[in-house]
Amino acid sequence: MLILKDLRTKRSPWQFQIRGARGQYNILPGFIVMKFGEQLRSSIIDEYEWYYIAYDELKETLKKDYVSPPTKQNPKPKRQEWTEEDEGKFISRIEQELDKVYTKQKLKIIEISRRIGSTEKEVKDVVQRMESRRPRARDGSGVQDNDEPDSEDFMLLEEDLNEITAEVNDLAKFVQLNYTGFQKIIKKHDKQTKWILKPVFATRLKAKPFFKDNYDSDIIKLSKLWDTVKSKGKPVTGDSAAGGSQGSFIRQTTKYWVHKDNITEVKLIIMKHLPVLVFNSNKEFDEKDTAITSIYYDNPEVWDLYEGRLKKTEGAEAIRLRWYGGMDTETIFVERKTHREDWTGEKSVKARFAMKEKNVNAYLQGAMLPEAIFEKARKDGKKPAAVINEDERLAKEIQYSILKKGYKPVCRSFYHRTAFQLPADARVRISLDTELTMVREDNLDGRARAGDNWRRMDIGIDFPFSQLPPEDIEIFPYAVLEVKLQTQSGQEPPDWVRQLISSHLVEAVPKFSKFIHGTATLFPTRINLIPFWFPQMDIDIRKPATHNFGIHHAPRTNTTSTSDDEDDDSDDDYDISQESSNTAVANSSDENINRLRKTRDELGDRDLQNRATGNSLDIEEQLAALPLNEDYPLYDSDEEDDEVEAIEEARRIGGWPYYSKVIKKHARLAGQSVLNTLRIVKPIAKPSEVPRSGMQAQLGEGRIISRRFKAPKGKKIHVPVRVEPKVFFAAERTFLSWLEISIWLALAATTLLNFGDKPSRMSFFAAGSLTAIAAFFLLYSVGIYMWRSYAIRTRKAIKYHDKFGPTMLCVMLVLTLVLNAVFELKEREFI
Repeated sequence: MLILKDLRTKRSPWQFQIRGARGQYNILPGFIVMKFGEQLRSSIIDEYEWYYIAYDELKETLKKDYVSPPTKQNPKPKRQEWTEEDEGKFISRIEQELDKVYTKQKLKIIEISRRIGSTEKEVKDVVQRMESRRPRARDGSGVQDNDEPDSEDFMLLEEDLNEITAEVNDLAKFVQLNYTGFQKIIKKHDKQTKWILKPVFATRLKAKPFFKDNYDSDIIKLSKLWDTVKSKGKPVTGDSAAGGSQGSFIRQTTKYWVHKDNITEVKLIIMKHLPVLVFNSNKEFDEKDTAITSIYYDNPEVWDLYEGRLKKTEGAEAIRLRWYGGMDTETIFVERKTHREDWTGEKSVKARFAMKEKNVNAYLQGAMLPEAIFEKARKDGKKPAAVINEDERLAKEIQYSILKKGYKPVCRSFYHRTAFQLPADARVRISLDTELTMVREDNLDGRARAGDNWRRMDIGIDFPFSQLPPEDIEIFPYAVLEVKLQTQSGQEPPDWVRQLISSHLVEAVPKFSKFIHGTATLFPTRINLIPFWFPQMDIDIRKPATHNFGIHHAPRTNTTSTSDDEDDDSDDDYDISQESSNTAVANSSDENINRLRKTRDELGDRDLQNRATGNSLDIEEQLAALPLNEDYPLYDSDEEDDEVEAIEEARRIGGWPYYSKVIKKHARLAGQSVLNTLRIVKPIAKPSEVPRSGMQAQLGEGRIISRRFKAPKGKKIHVPVRVEPKVFFAAERTFLSWLEISIWLALAATTLLNFGDKPSRMSFFAAGSLTAIAAFFLLYSVGIYMWRSYAIRTRKAIKYHDKFGPTMLCVMLVLTLVLNAVFELKEREFI
């Protein structure tokens, strides 16, 4: 990651800019590039100050002395060869760094677990005292319970939980930064020395996997404690599924990407406001319980389900089979998503029914009818007959579609989901999907991946599926955050939700779909229409903090804490930490330590005191607020490349096909030249500038230029376009308005010709000019109407406003009136 540092304000905003398919940083005046070494030094956390990877020292170790001193003629002479002795020293040094980081991480995990356990006992004690408190008698004779908990006890507990939460976040940042440092130094080693160490060091990392923990078990424990403390010992109770038993449900969903560096912090932020949704609270946390796997179906010949979901056409469907947990799960959910346009008055719906895994193949092949699937449910009578009838109708429709349209398994999605929701309250439901992976399930290309089975059996939930070939798997680089709000409630989302989705921690990606992304990625030779986010996958979505939002160490209101205990055995932990600290100090130079402190003090904690409060606009919103400097759509397909290829193909054939394409090309270029000339003649209205916000001021005085994303060769980008019935009527009204103008012009021409004193050359000229103008604009309006109607039907993202028609009409009318006046004056001998 590169950070741009402002030498004047000491702030570190950065801006990413795209040119073609590769990303480049647009560095503004007054900024310097801060590389990973500077980023590491500026991200120092006090507690971990002596335990970070000695990145600069390792980098210096890789630099051998020059063979000869540098001169003006040869400022960079050749360095000495890297020897086996040098390699041994480097490996020994990096092993020490790995052991230092691994030891600190394991000790901190133990400390956090013990603190959570201690706080959990205190919370239970406070809740028990509150439940068993004795009220005073009415006459005052009752004995007052001095141990009765009050709001201050819960406030102190909340401070403890806040401190533990901040420590978990600090540990996650410490681990991620060190993991990145090890990856970068190994890459630099292999590049400079030509000795390949990456595969060997990967084995060492597996032996000391300090980066493997995702802290989910601690987050679940903290979530329960936060829920208890914030509700004063009376957490909301009810069905933990909170609507999960419904066959059909309607929600308004917004999706975001979360960078892996911010995943833990986002979880901790949500956890403080919404508890982690646990379906079985009596069971110990098991990572496989959070695994969700879905297999999507489509026709690999026409890809109608893929294109329907991509284009968001009315009634577009997605069919998938989903299960929760491992491959031994017996219950399989058959689901169908149906997209509905807003103008229909309906909402997009997801409907599903459950069946046994052993019956899936027979159902998909048509050997088992839906009546047999629900026969046992009818006999048991546990479900209402209306629900069973609805499920049976859905099963019939899905089975009919699969058999008639030839739907086959094409793509599998796997991820671990952490859901946050109040029990029995589905108004706000947030889920975070991590380790998202797409896998091919088809039998195309002569490979029987699934065979005759409904799913492939050579993989389970063993992420990252290293047994698969690279062409069969796509590991998504980000986590996917879904914020689901029930639309029927009509309530505004909480303030913390608005702050989260407007913060630097997330990147909004409307209409993102795992099915669409996986299909487009895994079938590059078969899919030509790609989603709009596809060309942006190489962009680093990390952004500078725009306001003071996130996990922080809050100042304590009192030196006394509910976790203070004279018998606490924290001295042992301190001795261990102190011993490790002394060892680390012995391996570090005083100069490096001073540099660490100096850099950290200069940069500060992101200049929180100068940061705007409230929900500031993020980078994308600020770019959208600025006037565009170029007149082209944001997303573009490679139509020009297609034209060149078509001409080259026609050249080989020769004859009329070749000449016709050449003529079309030159006609198009000539038309573009005419339009460019008209743009010069026509006055262009320029938008007024939007006042610069605080974030824009941080970006410097330079101009922010928006860039377009170009589709890869042979692909076209589909941009979602919302089309409602009133759009068609608007196009018709515009056409009728032009038609009315043409009729009035023709009527004026007829009046000049037939109702004058006597026909003259002047009257013939005026009538002829107006008739020609009327005929021209009649044909022009018909062409524009047909072009707009076609674009609306095909949902093309074009400019629907008319930039030339009104201007041409005014110019022609003015010229006609001027010429008419000149000829009339000459006729009467005034000039």
